[in-house]
Amino acid sequence: AFGVIADIQFADAEDGHDFGGSRRRYYRHSLRLLREAVRAWAGESPPIDFVLQLGDSIDGQNARRGEAESALQQVLDVLGQLSVPVHHAWGNHELYNFSRARLVHTGLYSRPAGGWDGPPDRECHAYHFSPAPRLRLVVLDTYDVSTLGTDPGSLRYQGSLRVLREKNPNDDLNSPAGLKEPHFVAFNGGFSQAQLDWFDEVLKFSDENQEKVIVMGHVPIHPSASNGVCLAWNYEAALSVIHAHRSVVCVLAGHLHDGAYCLDPHGVHHLTVEGVIETPPGSNAFGTIYVYEDKMVLKGKGRIPDRVMHF
Repeated sequence: AFGVIADIQFADAEDGHDFGGSRRRYYRHSLRLLREAVRAWAGESPPIDFVLQLGDSIDGQNARRGEAESALQQVLDVLGQLSVPVHHAWGNHELYNFSRARLVHTGLYSRPAGGWDGPPDRECHAYHFSPAPRLRLVVLDTYDVSTLGTDPGSLRYQGSLRVLREKNPNDDLNSPAGLKEPHFVAFNGGFSQAQLDWFDEVLKFSDENQEKVIVMGHVPIHPSASNGVCLAWNYEAALSVIHAHRSVVCVLAGHLHDGAYCLDPHGVHHLTVEGVIETPPGSNAFGTIYVYEDKMVLKGKGRIPDRVMHF
């Protein structure tokens, strides 16, 4: 069993609204909801084995306020009350606050130090681990190709900007207005070929060893588990790797605060988890997933509905 939570986006700030101005965001309250989640997970019986934090743990406004380090520390302190590991995806809001080079040296860097757990690029926050026999969890870095958190003089930035500019001619690169492919916006990102090649090798290993694989990353990789905008740039490439193997049973993501779900034609479940940041007082948005031989059962709290996902 493991916990899931997405888009906490904590800031020590008064409530605000999304970029469209229509949806309320509860910046300070989100830390209270995280505490509630941690208390619930700590009381689970049988105990959970780990927690997946699906990205955007703190809000981008912390950078402007000079509070990025302190906001992150407050979130990590709450999660640190758990006696089990927490695995972090990196989201766009992490990268508004910190460079990739800095994130490597924070508590959000949950990639193990050892050997072939991740791609050769140490700044790529992708890795895998096996929490139980014949079960593997793969953490993907959905901002491996991105203009966020990278030095504008770097090859990573220049290459990412080229990809983005080919598809998005808007002055505001965060605007999907008029785009044929509206997911080519700066608040999304994509996968390098090196990460996709590594992912393919991990899934080959899992196929050979008859493992079930759960994949997690911040940005959804299936259009039907998205709103059409919140989607990885080269999501088709990631899906083609998954569909070339038989081991993946579920892909978990955040980023889209409304949440979404689909079962794709290859039998892979895509679950996008509702965001804490837009959860009003009196509700919550976290869950516990129980993994069986033939299914995963999500017990959700507040905005997150219960769900049974058969393999």
